[in-house]
Amino acid sequence: MSFWQELQLASSVNDVIGWIVLAFLFIAIVLYALLPRERAKIRTASLIFIISLFSLVLAATLSYRGQHGRAYVWAKWASLLLQRTAFVSLASIFLFDIVLTSIRLRPPRIMRDLIVALAYILVAIGSLQILEVDVAGIIATSAVITAVIGLSFQDTLGNMMGGMALQVERAIAVGDWIRIDNQEGVVREIRWRHTSIETRNWDTVVIPNSLLMKSQVTVLGRRAGSPRQHRQWVYFNVDFRYAPNEVVDTVQAALRAEPITNVAASPQPDCVFLDFRESYAHYAVRYWLTDLASDDPTNSIVRTRIYFALRRVDIPLSIPAHSIFVTDNDFARREHKAAQDLKVRSEAIGQVELFSMLTEEEKTELARGLKFAPFVKGEAMTRQGAEAHWLYLIFQGEAEVRVTVDGHKNSERVATLKAGDFFGEMGLMTGEPRSATVIALTDVDCYRLDKETFRSTLKKRPEIAEGISAVLARRRVELEATKGELTDESRKSRLKHHQSDLLRRIQGFFTLGA
Repeated sequence: MSFWQELQLASSVNDVIGWIVLAFLFIAIVLYALLPRERAKIRTASLIFIISLFSLVLAATLSYRGQHGRAYVWAKWASLLLQRTAFVSLASIFLFDIVLTSIRLRPPRIMRDLIVALAYILVAIGSLQILEVDVAGIIATSAVITAVIGLSFQDTLGNMMGGMALQVERAIAVGDWIRIDNQEGVVREIRWRHTSIETRNWDTVVIPNSLLMKSQVTVLGRRAGSPRQHRQWVYFNVDFRYAPNEVVDTVQAALRAEPITNVAASPQPDCVFLDFRESYAHYAVRYWLTDLASDDPTNSIVRTRIYFALRRVDIPLSIPAHSIFVTDNDFARREHKAAQDLKVRSEAIGQVELFSMLTEEEKTELARGLKFAPFVKGEAMTRQGAEAHWLYLIFQGEAEVRVTVDGHKNSERVATLKAGDFFGEMGLMTGEPRSATVIALTDVDCYRLDKETFRSTLKKRPEIAEGISAVLARRRVELEATKGELTDESRKSRLKHHQSDLLRRIQGFFTLGA
């Protein structure tokens, strides 16, 4: 008998051994090209198959030399076992990563490992017939061995069964944010014995699966049929002297005016009055966090919005009642501080062309009525279409002017405002709705002049309205000139028309004719 015939006989598949080798190589090459992530497993399966071929050649060599003893049987058995193991490995990759993935079925990793392990066991048992082993006796004996192993490895088996239950039931999945025993983190992997989570502190916590099954685990931000978002609480305190409805309305308006990164648009952020404390009222802002890894940075932005919103309406955060401040605050010092503040406000008024016809005394009077109005970066200082009867004077920071036209959702940037600029003059003088949205590019400090403060000045000297209407008309004509060519005659005509119209509207808005 030739060596090739001995090789076919040892392989137990006779004349198809060559086709089996070609089929394995073809499948391995195709899978290697299609599945880069599984290349390590494919290389391992190929190595096992090559070793099986060496074992087959060894068995054929022994048979060719007439040696059919135990060495021949063991070499033949090893070749068959390794060959089948290699095919099971490739078949598992093809089944789970090609077939099931193509029909969008992704069984849990533990179930996949369990099925492959069971296939390996069946292959090993099926290969024992070559060694003429009593398989039935092994199965009977294995029941006793299994009982001994089960008692000895209760914890390990508990972890393994817990891992299987977690993956089969999908109570917790990779990517979920969970809380267990004051630990919060994102699930990175669920293995046979443990589940690992990564916390916000850059730590990895390894939790035995049996402990997960016995403990109460909170899956953060998960609700059926809803996007993943988790409600956050930001607490602050305000003195009793300020009405709760004013505090709640101010904070809610600031948080809802402009989108905040990682804060859900729905449900909207809200502010609630929680409790009466010893010397202050206790409030909280509730918002829904969309990126659960960015809780502290988002809380910081929300706190900043709260702080600036309250400062704009002169509502300070509470100071503990037991705090004592000792300051040398005599009359001379207060007078000096008030004079310095009034000087800054008067200079701000003096920079506004609109008030150029006012006397120094009238400018000083307006300066006393200015209110400090700070805005945080990214906040809307005013919105297009809103009705607000006051004028803003910027003395620190930058803002951009955005206009929405023709009902489009997106607005266009048309100008940038810096220290010394002002806006909102038409709302102050005529009550006209805002013609643009102004967004703070940096933290912005402003002074705000409202209608009631300016009304007293106009009541004392109504002729001021004529000078103001002339300034507003000239600015409007200059804006129209930038959009198209105007002759001197049409410029004068429009200037006269606009001034007359604006004067009438100012007088009507401030009831100067009454």
